Amino acid sequence: MSAEGKKGAFDWYFKSNLLLRILIGLVLGAIVGLIAGESIMWVAPFGDLFVRLLKMIVMPVIFTTLVVGAASISPAELGKVGVKIILFYMLTSAFAVAVGLIMGNIFKPGMGLELASMGAAAGREITAPALKDTLLNIIPTNPFAAIVNGDVLPTIFFAIIFGIGISYLKINKDERVTKAAEMLFKIFDAGAEVMYMVVRWVLQYAPIGVFALLAVVFAQQGAAAVGPLGVVTAASYLGYVLHILLVYGGLLAINKLSLGKFLAGAKEAMITAFVTRSSGGTLPVTMRVSEENLGVSRNVYSFTLPLGATINMDGTAIYQGVCALFIGFAIGMPLELGQQITVIITAVLASIGTAGVPGAGAIMLLMVLNSVGLPVEEGSAVAAAYAMILGIDAILDMGRTGVNVTGDMTGTVLVAKSEGELDMSKWGKAA
Repeated sequence: MSAEGKKGAFDWYFKSNLLLRILIGLVLGAIVGLIAGESIMWVAPFGDLFVRLLKMIVMPVIFTTLVVGAASISPAELGKVGVKIILFYMLTSAFAVAVGLIMGNIFKPGMGLELASMGAAAGREITAPALKDTLLNIIPTNPFAAIVNGDVLPTIFFAIIFGIGISYLKINKDERVTKAAEMLFKIFDAGAEVMYMVVRWVLQYAPIGVFALLAVVFAQQGAAAVGPLGVVTAASYLGYVLHILLVYGGLLAINKLSLGKFLAGAKEAMITAFVTRSSGGTLPVTMRVSEENLGVSRNVYSFTLPLGATINMDGTAIYQGVCALFIGFAIGMPLELGQQITVIITAVLASIGTAGVPGAGAIMLLMVLNSVGLPVEEGSAVAAAYAMILGIDAILDMGRTGVNVTGDMTGTVLVAKSEGELDMSKWGKAA
């Protein structure tokens, strides 16, 4: 009896709907943060704990699932899936920067500000890596060090190569080699299953972590997004919404899939991305909802989603467009058409090496600004405008990460459908 009583003490929590608990945590965190202000900062460690738990499982999930995903598909199919998803990610990223630039030209954020005399206000300086270094760093000199250090892109590269190797060995004519490859595949498959279980455990803490994260963000930033910064926020979020509705919704409609059903199935991952501000940290949730809610085969999503968490940055691309124009207007140097085209090209290329972690967009913005002749230098007006953007970066980051993850799932669903790897019963249609 006493054992049953202990077991049932938290039944109300564990047996209730997880998404509902996360939503309650989100709303309560925002309200408490706005009301309590800085006095609520003591909850910050609880939010940090949630992010650490997510990061703890990211590398094992990425490596095991990508190896299994690459090894599960025949070499010919692997090439098709890879080409399709990369084309999707690059195309939608270009559309995303264009959406951001359109929003920036309509709202004209920063217009009227006179930051030339505020150059000394700049207080933060970040060094952006050269594009050639970013591309070279995709290939790890030590793959084990990349895994240990949490370097996502080189880990993805090595996992794909390793998985492809297993895929080829599985069809080897030598029976001994084939059996060894099958055994190795089963080991990684078992490892992936273990990580899925750990993911479910971590997510039980999500409502508490969400509450703490939102309380801290709203306590620090809630009243900061006013005036020109409020315009930047509005332009960015309108761009996020339009991109989801028009670009993703349009692509889904072309493929005879319902945007409403997609959003209903994807909302848990979208909300998790919004509050954690980490595409990589949200990856375990994204994988689970893609399979359970959207009907995507594990063979597809285990390959496309980890890749998307690193190179697909549609929300970040929208942010680049809006913020680049904000800085141009704020310093009295609006970007010309040629410069805006350069923003599109640079943002798409830079997205290849932008890790799906909180704040990575700020690094990309430096690269974009350098490409249009507006380098962030200490004491300059550009640096002052850049510092203002960083002041509300957490708020912008939540929305852009939500779009990034939504794009990952959209591309994954479309590729899965094209490959016959989508369970259409999840969409209310005959399989």
